[in-house]
Formats: sequence, structure tokens, C-alpha cells
Amino acid sequence: MNPLDTITLTGLRANAFHGVFDSERRDGQVFIVDVVAHLDLAAAGRSDDLEQTVHYGVLAEEVVAAVESNPVDLIETVAERVAAVVLSHRAVRLAVVTIHKPQAPITVPFVDVAVTITRAAASAASQTIGFG
Repeated sequence: MNPLDTITLTGLRANAFHGVFDSERRDGQVFIVDVVAHLDLAAAGRSDDLEQTVHYGVLAEEVVAAVESNPVDLIETVAERVAAVVLSHRAVRLAVVTIHKPQAPITVPFVDVAVTITRAAASAASQTIGFG
């Protein structure tokens, strides 16, 4: 098998109400999302056909919608939700998702808090993470 190519979305911004504290659920905060979709782009490169790849504009909108839906306690849960969205595109074989929470309620100075997960298409089929 050839090494997989990537489509990378960096710094997608979403306003959402995730967190374990009442203030996070009440006030919300900005979440920043990075996505790397691993897929074979050779056919798209040869054919110049959008159907042979993933439309990154559509993917970006889907990712932001997933982050902004149904509040949960953990950014780990949000990351799973986003990975499921990325893997729902048939061409994607592997998804790497990072959820940044730059306004996390931490009592010491910090720049960022982030969770990164990697999920393969085969394993995603056995797990359903709803966000409707």
C-alpha cells in the first residue's frame, strides 16, 4: 500500500458550551480544531475531479457543526465526535483530530490545553458518537 496523503484543516474556530463547570455550560467558550484526514489523493490529482477527494470546505462546516452541537463534559468526547464526522467521508482512512481549549479553567498561566486522537476508518464503524 502506498503512503497516504493528507488534507489538513488547521485552526477551525467554534463557539460551544462544553465543560464540567456550570460557567462553561452557561457562558460557552471558543474551541479550536485541527483535523488531518489521511486518504489517497492520486486519483483526484490525475482526474481533477472533486468527487475523488474530500471537499475541505464542506468538511470544515461539518466539523464546526459537530463541535457546536450538544454540550458534553469532556473535549475527549468532542474529539471522538469530530473523528466520526471526518471518517464519514468514504475516502478517508485515518483521522487525526486535535481539540484545543485555550480558555480552559486552569488556575496557573498557560497557552493552550489540547486533546489529540487518531482513529482509523475500520474502528470507527464499530463506534457511533451521536451529535444530532
